[in-house]
Amino acid sequence: MIRAAITGIGAYIPEAILTNEDLSKIVDTSDEWIMTRVGIKERHVLAKEKGTSDMGAEAVKLVLEKTNTKPEDVEVIIFATTTPDYIFPSTAAMTAEKCGIKNALGFDIQAACSGFIYALEVGSNFIKSGKYKKVIVAAGDKMTSITNYKDRTTCPLFGDAAGAVMLEPTEEEVGVMDSILHIDGAFTAHLHMYGGGSIHPASHETVDKDMHYVYQEGQVVFKHAVSKMADVSVEIMERNHLNNETVDWLVPHQANIRIIEAVGNRMGLSPDKVMVNIQKYGNTSAGTIPVCLYEWESQLKKGDNLILTAFGGGFTWGAVYLKWAY
Repeated sequence: MIRAAITGIGAYIPEAILTNEDLSKIVDTSDEWIMTRVGIKERHVLAKEKGTSDMGAEAVKLVLEKTNTKPEDVEVIIFATTTPDYIFPSTAAMTAEKCGIKNALGFDIQAACSGFIYALEVGSNFIKSGKYKKVIVAAGDKMTSITNYKDRTTCPLFGDAAGAVMLEPTEEEVGVMDSILHIDGAFTAHLHMYGGGSIHPASHETVDKDMHYVYQEGQVVFKHAVSKMADVSVEIMERNHLNNETVDWLVPHQANIRIIEAVGNRMGLSPDKVMVNIQKYGNTSAGTIPVCLYEWESQLKKGDNLILTAFGGGFTWGAVYLKWAY
């Protein structure tokens, strides 16, 4: 049986940092308020003239280098993002161009904060088809470009980052083992950005009404995120005969430290098995999970059981059971 194994990983985090103290000079907030509610100390900000593909390209170049892959040998590039450089062409196209990738098919996936696990499932199936041998899955967002710095409830949450992985075929018992993914559009009103699409194209009115920024009803999203991420993570454990001892790592979307802790507790995992870097980067949407994998890469061992789980606008959510391949 052919499976898709991650054979290399890269990430890019912008250098510029926006601290809680910096934010307190822009909007009515404080370090204590932010840390108590979401656990974020600082977030990184991409330069105004740069786009999501600039971060993605740096992550992909690192993957190519680490896997000793020539750009012309890449057959598929998938980019998960909610903040594309443009409505079209795709961020995948822009990233491919910046990396010299010329022989691949490519496209974007939009599943908000669940984007990486959605793209990982799609990329995995390209490999499992037997037709493709080198698939890059990239994910990331320039969330600061759609953050309203007049809204004290949302502006502390978001930062910018991107990550990428190489998927290659294997017949070993490693790689993407299972996934459970869901979507429910009934909750659109609670988490969205209505401006800029085909219903509300950019206009003076949409700009004046702040419709080009993230709108979130925090309590509703928090409640659903905890229950959905926990439920699907437990479900994938049970379905694959895993328990709190055989799961080596939980890799959760980094949206809120209280959500992360609640999911880990529900799975019966000790905190030392849960990847957490939200305090340094905030919520980078589709970028959070690959950035975690990149930061913990040196601690991962071949055969480690990882549960990746996320929740995002849509609502989208899910979990992926991954066996580390190197």
